[in-house]
Amino acid sequence: MTSLAPLAADLPDPGLAAFGQDPWWVILLKAVLIFVVLVLLTLFNIWFERRVVARMQHRVGPNVHGPFGLLQSLADGVKLALKEDIIPKAADKVVFLLAPVIATVPAFVTWAVIPLGPEVNFFGHRTPLQLTDMPVAVLFMLAIASIGIYGIVLGGWSSGSTYSLLGGLRSSAQMISYEVAMGLALVAVFLYAGSMSTSEIVAAQDRLWFGLILLPSFVIYVISMVGETNRAPFDLPEAEGELVGGFHTEYSSLKFALFFLAEYINLATVSAIATTLFLGGWAAPWGIENVWEGANSGYWPLLWFFGKVFCFIFLFVWLRGSLPRMRYDQFMALGWKVLIPVSLAWIVAVATIRVISLEGNINRTYLVAAIAVLLVLTVALMFVGDKGEAVDEDVPAAGDEPHDAFAGGFPVPPMPAGGAVRGAAAPLTFAHTPGGRTTVTADAEESHE
Repeated sequence: MTSLAPLAADLPDPGLAAFGQDPWWVILLKAVLIFVVLVLLTLFNIWFERRVVARMQHRVGPNVHGPFGLLQSLADGVKLALKEDIIPKAADKVVFLLAPVIATVPAFVTWAVIPLGPEVNFFGHRTPLQLTDMPVAVLFMLAIASIGIYGIVLGGWSSGSTYSLLGGLRSSAQMISYEVAMGLALVAVFLYAGSMSTSEIVAAQDRLWFGLILLPSFVIYVISMVGETNRAPFDLPEAEGELVGGFHTEYSSLKFALFFLAEYINLATVSAIATTLFLGGWAAPWGIENVWEGANSGYWPLLWFFGKVFCFIFLFVWLRGSLPRMRYDQFMALGWKVLIPVSLAWIVAVATIRVISLEGNINRTYLVAAIAVLLVLTVALMFVGDKGEAVDEDVPAAGDEPHDAFAGGFPVPPMPAGGAVRGAAAPLTFAHTPGGRTTVTADAEESHE
């Protein structure tokens, strides 16, 4: 999809040997800059989301604080810092205070191995635009991201609230389930790149982005990253009608702000991972390097990298403004019954293609046909037996008795003092007394004031 030839001609890629050679002040400055960029990016993303959703819903959006309302997120942060800090009596105080920190710190640490650009002149020192790298950098990102789940489930448990506990358990089950599909989607990338190093994966996409040649993996990852970040239409841990705010219901002030910060940083993190593994990382889009030789050198790759990240962030906002929330059982079925089986079948197909590409002993036409049949059978098997609910033979025919709208549905609580009402079978009678009171009678039951 893109070519790194202009960069490679001038500055040969040293690989992993370029890391671990920086002086301490360069490492410290890189870490501080990553922290500052992520905080500013969070403030911008909050403003951006409000503006985009406002345009979708024909509203104005933030426009008072600063030009175009750009300071609205800063005003919200100041408001959260000045709000009263409340700790419930039933809360486990130590865990209650540590949970937001456990959720936030991994969101920052993940960016340590994300390549933002090539080697540059950094205050007189030659260094890559990446804090560090390692042979298993992608596994490191997945491991660090999984630690954030502990902050969420501990925050829900330590609050001493049933709603918070259920929200934390639901969120942890959701994130763990979709991390399986996310990890399987990345296996195909490892097979094609021949490495788990993020910088080497970017270099392996010098001719064609993996998002094109590994399109099923890319689609599965995009769906999984939306579920991983608890964003609409998968924002089930924060379902207001069921669990109030979810795991952070009892949090306020800066502790709530840390959960809020972690969510938006994770939003940028999964977008950066998708950019690195599937869209060529910091490399310029196709065609730009053909007309501009310096597109992949210096600090210009930062523009391409964050441009791709913002495209994913816009996708998140677009989904939030367009799609309704799913039911929890539908959401979990999508992960376990669709994404994971398709990922496993796709891994087998990609591994087979790679072996044939390297050895070249089998006719590729027959190979592609066999893989297509395998994928069709996999999808068909997922829906075998899913013909809807079985019909109860004991239920009378529709014309035998009056239709009861509540039959077979959710349980209906009884009226006060036992006056249960079930659709048309329980008519209500209202009577007015001289004192201005109204009595209600359900069937032959006694009247209740």
